[in-house]
Amino acid sequence: MQKEELMLQKRLLELSETAYRRGIVTYSDFLNLNELNILHTIPKNQFSSQYETFGGYSDSERQMAAFLPDALYYTYFYPIKVLKAEPLHKKFAEPLTHRDYLGAVLNLGIERSKIGDILVMEDCACFFVHESLTDFIKSDLTRIRHTVVNVTIEDEQSFNYRPAFEEVTGTVASVRLDSLLSLAFSASRSKLSSLIEGGRVFVSGKLTTTNSYQVKENDIISVRGMGRFKYNGILSRTKKGRCYVSLHKYI
Repeated sequence: MQKEELMLQKRLLELSETAYRRGIVTYSDFLNLNELNILHTIPKNQFSSQYETFGGYSDSERQMAAFLPDALYYTYFYPIKVLKAEPLHKKFAEPLTHRDYLGAVLNLGIERSKIGDILVMEDCACFFVHESLTDFIKSDLTRIRHTVVNVTIEDEQSFNYRPAFEEVTGTVASVRLDSLLSLAFSASRSKLSSLIEGGRVFVSGKLTTTNSYQVKENDIISVRGMGRFKYNGILSRTKKGRCYVSLHKYI
């Protein structure tokens, strides 16, 4: 394990210990897929308290970890706010990408770990940010590339986002990870095997390097640099025993 990974592991265990010792909820920054994998692979008996993860909406990729003291029965809230950035004058707005929005935020001097997912929609984008940065981003993020934008605060309790997806169906010999990747991305299993073995594939937040890994219903498979999809399950079986499956590929 590299030095940075060991430091993160130590930090997560310290947050867990603080939650237990002081009887309060403690939170990590937003964790990316690699960091979430480190969290999930730490043996449970090393944690002083249990934890949950959330990124502001269902199926979020970047998530915070909340470490909960024993016997916690009251409601707690993640320190996450939702900001919406949209062109001030839509008539003169240019098409903006995820890279454009992210670059504009990072150019304000904000660390990536303080920003969760960025959801790019047709004429705006929603950011999930640490609540301490809300006012700063709202006042200082005024332009993205050549487009003047206005940033507003969304009500995170009523915010409802359903990611767009296309349904992909097809037959596979089994629900092995490499077979489902081949179906989702229309590529050969041999080509995708190098991605799995190279540590670029995560199943429900956990790094998976085994081609033959058996995917379970509702697992979300993320491939760095290619995208992600949700495995819905087996719809039927052919006479030859192949599985006719359904995937939701996020677009």
